[in-house]
Amino acid sequence: MRNLTLPPALVRSCLLAAAGLVACVGSPLTTSLTATSPEPVPDVFACVKDQLKALDYSQSSIDVTENRITARKLDETVRRPDVNFRRMVDRIEVEVAPGSGQDITTLSVTSRTFAELATQRGPTEVQEKTSESAREAAQILIQRCGGS
Repeated sequence: MRNLTLPPALVRSCLLAAAGLVACVGSPLTTSLTATSPEPVPDVFACVKDQLKALDYSQSSIDVTENRITARKLDETVRRPDVNFRRMVDRIEVEVAPGSGQDITTLSVTSRTFAELATQRGPTEVQEKTSESAREAAQILIQRCGGS
């Protein structure tokens, strides 16, 4: 058998690439927040709908029976050196459910960010780390409609 020695520059670049990969793997793609409220479910649900409009999110679906709502906000200002890249999309999913004990209502907010690409199959979304603006919007919903 031959001894195989790698050039030091190659070893360094491999170690840097491995360290970068490990750093990226640990960050979550989704931000989930939960709060409880002493207000009844219909009031919290109405608050969420109003606050999403105030935050410039457009409602994409609503389930009034299960008290769920999803909304999105398009960010056309982000630019990338990729001809397929179109824009960033922040999505928020909210569920308002009856609570237990003294907490009458439970509010759950999930925020995600996607890169929208124009591919041969049509528009394609690839999930990325949640943007700061999507995290802030989720936090605002919790603060204004959660109550506690």
